[in-house]
Amino acid sequence: MQAHIKSFIFVILMGLASVGFAKEAAISPGKESAIKPGDTNEVGVPSFPYTAVVTDDDVPIRSGPGTNYYICGKLKKGDKVNVVNSKFSWSCIVPPPGSLSWIQMRYVSIDPDNPAVGIVNADGIRVYAGSEFKEPIHSDHLQLRLDRGEKVKFIGKQKGDYYKIVPPAGAYLWVSTKYTKQVVAQPVKVPRTVVTTPPVDIKTDTKTDTNTDTKMLIPTKISGESENLKAYYALEKIIQAERAKPLNEQNYANIKKALAVIAGNKEAGKAARYAEFSIRQIKSFELAMDIAKEVRLQNEELQKTKEGIEKARATRLSQVEALGKYAVIGKLETSSILSSEAVKYYRIVDDNDKTVCYALPTKLALETDLSKLAGSKVGLIGTIEPHPQTSGALVRFTKIVELK
Repeated sequence: MQAHIKSFIFVILMGLASVGFAKEAAISPGKESAIKPGDTNEVGVPSFPYTAVVTDDDVPIRSGPGTNYYICGKLKKGDKVNVVNSKFSWSCIVPPPGSLSWIQMRYVSIDPDNPAVGIVNADGIRVYAGSEFKEPIHSDHLQLRLDRGEKVKFIGKQKGDYYKIVPPAGAYLWVSTKYTKQVVAQPVKVPRTVVTTPPVDIKTDTKTDTNTDTKMLIPTKISGESENLKAYYALEKIIQAERAKPLNEQNYANIKKALAVIAGNKEAGKAARYAEFSIRQIKSFELAMDIAKEVRLQNEELQKTKEGIEKARATRLSQVEALGKYAVIGKLETSSILSSEAVKYYRIVDDNDKTVCYALPTKLALETDLSKLAGSKVGLIGTIEPHPQTSGALVRFTKIVELK
């Protein structure tokens, strides 16, 4: 009797220890990827990002994590969304196709080379979650801020004082988690075991991964659960080595092929389930790689835009510095009021034909045929002095330059 009781207590303690280990693996920061086949994850915390499928029709997409946030759109059963985070019972998602955001028109200039694209002309400009059910002035949920030089893509016509735009990278929406189901299934619950195996010599087809220039082992069909487990654990080491690389250098194409051979082997037993789990896990790695690549491309595009703006600014400054040598710039006209047979005066007018000042050429300037420049935009080099007769200014110029 006592022996049976001791055995029962031992089983309970082992069960509690397994649950405790699984919870620690699920909630400890940075340990989601540490869960492997053979671990028991009772908590079921997903690793972000992941893909989820919508389980009902007319599921509201909201601007924030709660029913008090306004509706931005709706999803139907079978739609898929990319989940990047969660809060309470709400999932934070990448805006699905058809989503929109609002940005104030005065802070966006239209790209002259591409009218469908706008360029932000100030820093810290707010982008709001958009909705076809709500006026932009009342769509007040802030998604993110954009800085000068960043680009947005227009969709449809502006409304009021706002442009309707494609949600920029970093703008997210929310959906109730109870209407979604993670596409990547949770790990199979099997007792946690520690397996130590020597290096495996298995029959393989040797193929080369052209992206990483490393040789991968893609096994042919292997007989027996034990041998398949050995092949699986050998591939697990390769996966860990690949994960240690920078995201843009990771490549799992041949690894997935090798795992698929094991997963499709009816004689593989537990190894087949482990391989299926690893394939799903790799897909989540690849999704993270795709997101990182998209962010990298957006940053490169932003850098190019900033460099273009800086180049245009430098060109403009050089033009300003060049124009700074002139005492006055404007259109040259003759003056019938001040001129006489002995002295001929000119006047400089602005774009509205209003007189800016009067001008009198020196002997050096008279070497130029001024009659040919009448009506042209010019720059005068000389000195500026008061002109009591007109209560304005007079430029005595030594040189005149026609400007385009």
